Order: sequence, then structure tokens, then C-alpha cells
Amino acid sequence: MNDRPLILVTNDDGVDAKGIKQLIEVMRFFGDVVVVAPDHPMSGMSVAITVDKPLRVKKLKEEAGYIKYQTNGTPVDCVKLAFNQLLDRYPDFVVSGINHGANSSISVMYSGTMGAVIEGCLHGVPSIGFSLCDYDPDADFAKAKIYVARVFQQVAENGLPPFVCLNVNFPKGEIKGIKVTRQTAGKWVEEYDRRTDPHSRDYFWLTGHFKNFEPEVEGTDLNALDNQYVSVVPVNIDLSCYQTIETMKNWKF
Repeated sequence: MNDRPLILVTNDDGVDAKGIKQLIEVMRFFGDVVVVAPDHPMSGMSVAITVDKPLRVKKLKEEAGYIKYQTNGTPVDCVKLAFNQLLDRYPDFVVSGINHGANSSISVMYSGTMGAVIEGCLHGVPSIGFSLCDYDPDADFAKAKIYVARVFQQVAENGLPPFVCLNVNFPKGEIKGIKVTRQTAGKWVEEYDRRTDPHSRDYFWLTGHFKNFEPEVEGTDLNALDNQYVSVVPVNIDLSCYQTIETMKNWKF
């Protein structure tokens, strides 16, 4: 009997991204690892699933305590395939990342990294998403890896409440420590650049930028990151607004 925990690893940058390779290295210290990741970048997929084409899976590597697959599906497809077809038992943990680029504030809604985490959470498995505030394909993950291990160890020891997952973001460069925070209030101002192709047809390219509604407020993920702290945001996947439910009970329908 193997008593090492089983850890499912995925991402949205693709199976060959540097970030997932670094995450795999850390996770192999903690347990047996099964990787199921997209065969190409899938950023911005959120909780998308594939419904219009077949899903293909290819085993890339297998050795003691480690199996690696790639698929043409989304990050959520990767988790669904793992749970339903590729694993012989439920994993003890689902981890996603390390993403190239931040997933702080409202980006949690768009992130394929976090989409996979939410899917793992829906299955009742402790799930964590890790992201580094550096979009460079050859980003330096050395400092982030130390804190990946620290966060994971705490989840392994303390667990997570049902249907709560973690969104963990690392600042680029120096790291002063870890702060448990809330999601910053803000939004992407999605400005599209109108362009014209060689056939004189218009097309649009997304060139939005983020607007922080509370730049000076402490206790938020962006404030922590701006001050070189790791931000850890507990994410509740129940989107119900209970305060509004109570207010609406007084409505005259």
C-alpha cells in the first residue's frame, strides 16, 4: 500500500510551460504526482469546458510516483478527465500553476488556472492555484517555489472548508512573507484596438488594462503584492449574495 498522498497538477499555460515544471518539482516532495495539462496555452479559459470536439489524451511520461499527460482540452477538461478517466482514485489535492502572470482581484473570474482549481474544489478536494506576477516565459520561480511549499504544507496540515479553495499570488522579485487577504475591488477596462487585415476587413485586439478601485486599502491581494508579500485569498465558490437574499424577501413580487 502506498500511503503517499496523490496530487493532481494542472495549469493553463500548457504542459511545457516553465511554471508547471517548477510546481511539479515541489509537489513531488509531498506525494505522488499525476499531471494532466493542456497541450497548448489556455489562458483566459476560466471554467470553460469542451463540448464541440473530441478530447484527446496522450501519456508523455510514467515512472514511480509520477505520470504526465497532455490533452487538447481546457484546464477544467483536464481536471474532469483526471477524475473521471485517468485516476484510479480521487486525488488528495489539486494544484494549478504556477501561472505566468498574476491572477489577483477580478482576474480570478477569467483565469484558467483558477478554473481548474474551482473544478477540483467542486469535487470536494482541497485545491490551490498558484500564480507569479511575471509574464516572462522564462520567469524566475525560485523564490515562489519556497512559498508554494509553505502554503501547501499548511493546507495539508489544516485542510480547507468544503467548497473553499485558495488563490495564491507571488510578487516578482523579493518576497517579504505571506498575507491572507481578500480580493481587491477592481475591473479590467477592456479597450479593444480596431485593426484592418490585408483583405481590408476590420478585426479587434484586446488591449485592456486593470483599474484598481481601492489602491490605498490594506488587506487586499493587490496591496499585499505591491508591498512584496504573497497574497493568499480563500475563494468561496458559492456566488450567492446572502445579504441581498434577506433584502429581497421584502420585495413585493
